[in-house]
Amino acid sequence: MFVRTATASTTAAALLGAGALLLPADRPEAPERQGQDAPVVVAHRGASGYAPENTLAAVDAADALGIEWVENDVHRTRDGELVVLHDTDLKRTTNAEQVFPDRAPWAVKDFTAAEVAKLDAGSWFGARFTGARVPTLTQFLHRMERNRQKLLLEIKSPATYPGIERDIIRVLGRSGWLDRSHVRSRLVIQSFGADSVKKVHSLRPDITTGFLGTPAVADLPSYAAFTDQINPSYATIGADYVAAVQRLKGPHGKRLRVNTWTVNKAADAVKARDYGVDGIITNFPDVVRDATS
Repeated sequence: MFVRTATASTTAAALLGAGALLLPADRPEAPERQGQDAPVVVAHRGASGYAPENTLAAVDAADALGIEWVENDVHRTRDGELVVLHDTDLKRTTNAEQVFPDRAPWAVKDFTAAEVAKLDAGSWFGARFTGARVPTLTQFLHRMERNRQKLLLEIKSPATYPGIERDIIRVLGRSGWLDRSHVRSRLVIQSFGADSVKKVHSLRPDITTGFLGTPAVADLPSYAAFTDQINPSYATIGADYVAAVQRLKGPHGKRLRVNTWTVNKAADAVKARDYGVDGIITNFPDVVRDATS
């Protein structure tokens, strides 16, 4: 789901400062709580309801809203640079087709880091974001460190990038994200690829890992051998499934956690909370926070 900005509210303007974020004036009211603990709120590709996804602007948007956890997506360029964007191609969220008209299908893996750095990754979302760039993973990590945020890092299409797990760990280490404090409380690496999650676990058993998907309940014990989290689509879960996951312990001896995605409506956030999820991944982290706290 890709949502552009809406009219700013007076409260948001006061909170974020002039020219910072535009928040929707018709945000849904938060239903009354049922007594459950509030789940952790994770800003999906940054606060991507308010700024272009996976850009530094989206990281800062989450920070301005007081959101600690940010989810992102990592690919690798032709010359080995790790960059942060969602799709395997550059068409939807950059002007690659205009800048490089003869380079179809504009796959990330076919472009150098210098070429990707030329692209506008903001104007598709709104004119005031014109000139935003696709950040490298290093740039993304530095911005999050400046903001004292926490990272849920997704390895995208790992089969396309053999060895990307080792590359990611190398960059994390160079950026200071593999010390004790980061590994214990500020970093999770996840993927839809079970083999990729297993690879991360084998390379750095201390890192918290997550599997994206909804494995059958009967298969959950095999996942618990290498992942600490099962992170399913909201549309695929209920309270029974969440409880089945949480009955198991992961490789670090702690119960498996459940972070569900992508929940953007207050009513759905309350349902997810009432299912017992540990975290909710959302484009609108303020809406989910207000609904579940």
